[in-house]
Amino acid sequence: MTRPVPPGRDGAAVLHPAASGAERVADDQHVVVVGGGIAGLAAAAILAERGARVTLLEACDQLGGRVRAWPVQEHAEDPEGPADGDGRTMSRGFHAFFRQYYTLRALLRRSDPELDHLVPVADYPLRRGDGLTDSFAALPLTPPVNLAAFVVRSPTFPVSALPKVHLPSAIELVSVSYPASHERYDGESAQDFLDRLRFPEGARHLALEVFARSFFAHPTDFGAGELVGMFHTYFAGSSEGLLFDVPDDDYDTALWAPLGRYLAGLGVDVRTGTRAESLARAEDGTWHVHATSGDLTADAVVVATDPRVTRELLAPLADEADGGAGTPERQDWHRRVAAGRNAPPFAVLRLWLDGTVAPEREAFLGTSGYDLLDNVTVLERFEQGAADWSREHGGSVVELHGYAVDPERDPDLAGDGPRGLDTERLRTRLLEALHEVYPETRTLQAVHEELLVEDDCGLVGTGPWRDRLTVDTPYPGLALAGDGLRVDWPIALMERAAVTGVLAANHLLQGWGVRGEDVWTVPLQGVLRRRPDLSAAGAAVARTARAVRDRLPVGRR
Repeated sequence: MTRPVPPGRDGAAVLHPAASGAERVADDQHVVVVGGGIAGLAAAAILAERGARVTLLEACDQLGGRVRAWPVQEHAEDPEGPADGDGRTMSRGFHAFFRQYYTLRALLRRSDPELDHLVPVADYPLRRGDGLTDSFAALPLTPPVNLAAFVVRSPTFPVSALPKVHLPSAIELVSVSYPASHERYDGESAQDFLDRLRFPEGARHLALEVFARSFFAHPTDFGAGELVGMFHTYFAGSSEGLLFDVPDDDYDTALWAPLGRYLAGLGVDVRTGTRAESLARAEDGTWHVHATSGDLTADAVVVATDPRVTRELLAPLADEADGGAGTPERQDWHRRVAAGRNAPPFAVLRLWLDGTVAPEREAFLGTSGYDLLDNVTVLERFEQGAADWSREHGGSVVELHGYAVDPERDPDLAGDGPRGLDTERLRTRLLEALHEVYPETRTLQAVHEELLVEDDCGLVGTGPWRDRLTVDTPYPGLALAGDGLRVDWPIALMERAAVTGVLAANHLLQGWGVRGEDVWTVPLQGVLRRRPDLSAAGAAVARTARAVRDRLPVGRR
């Protein structure tokens, strides 16, 4: 039997086939998908392609969820601000479309078969507050050669620091095995893992801690298992490399509006600007969704909303007259639902400047040690709308992102603004960090700006992996989807959203005897497990490093 061709360059990618079944739904099965983000869009696509009747509800006016974009409106208090239709857009921050995102990219191919609207970013530089910068351009793509090349080239990882690294912890990064490795780190935070790893401070921040903050979490609150999984997925376990693509225009124009049209062509009833307000299950097993556009009755429901809304929609099921949480299974499930937490707020500040940043500046720069600032994006370098504005006005469109702006950890940020923040103080600190990173911006003025503060992302904490919710539920006809769910494979962020959308659809389709969608992932095992011949080499390196360390004076160990 011929092995299926992997969707990317990594020949070791793993295929997870869907359960066998019929090609299409035989009866009229109506599914309401609540949430038009990546997870909901994926679920709607798979279900509609197999003949289910789908109604997609999205509370916002655009699809895309936490990766949506929307037109900037004129503000009454800012008469110089943009008028409707001038082409300026706002979003919830920069997102990288990595080549490992097999399921997300397959979803986007529905409306863009060649992925023409994704363009590569030349580098993924990460800069520390002391000026040291790591680059992932021109690194070999295949592990473990990429790891060795990174250590040799990185200014943040001097060879003299190698003897200080805790080798057993470092070897964990390349000897993972999923799903077992998820549970290995129950109760351990990313901070704890980084402490015992003993990487040099620069490498710690740039190579690992950045991953934690991309989940909008402080490393003390973020689970070590997720951190290790991300390191495997993006670097140590995949041959796709750490470089990525970005859309060539705002998210709505390039990605989600075309995908919405694709779904409409399949017969999906796409209702944007429509909020699902409650969810109930009738005695006959049907589901009733009360929405702002009217009530809906469905055979099944996929809840693919942000974690807080998901908790609000599911909580009343515990009190349903049909038994609700009466069974031990349902009681435990509702306990796990209620235990969910949201990550601290994040901030996105987009600036339309009256001049341009220096041409040598990176289109995207990750930062660590610059106060609240976690990345800077120069949008006209790849977004067509921003490029049009820049050409017309002679200025740059720059976006600043603070992943975790937590007033509980940083009292200086506390105020009476959105999410308990002092937004003027927040804005000032982000701008000061920008001026430090790109000094020429000190002399530039913003002709317009947009500040967004939200706190609707789930916290991937240190609690037991098995306590996290999955796509299946104890209620027939109800499935969940979203990037906060547990999946036994090493996937994260946008890819986890896409995969859980597919798995939620597959779960319902399997109940109707219909074959779902196959899923590809990066390898499930680290290179030391996949390549036994490397184990001896790894042991030799460990012995050498220990010998070097043992010969150092005590004060230098």
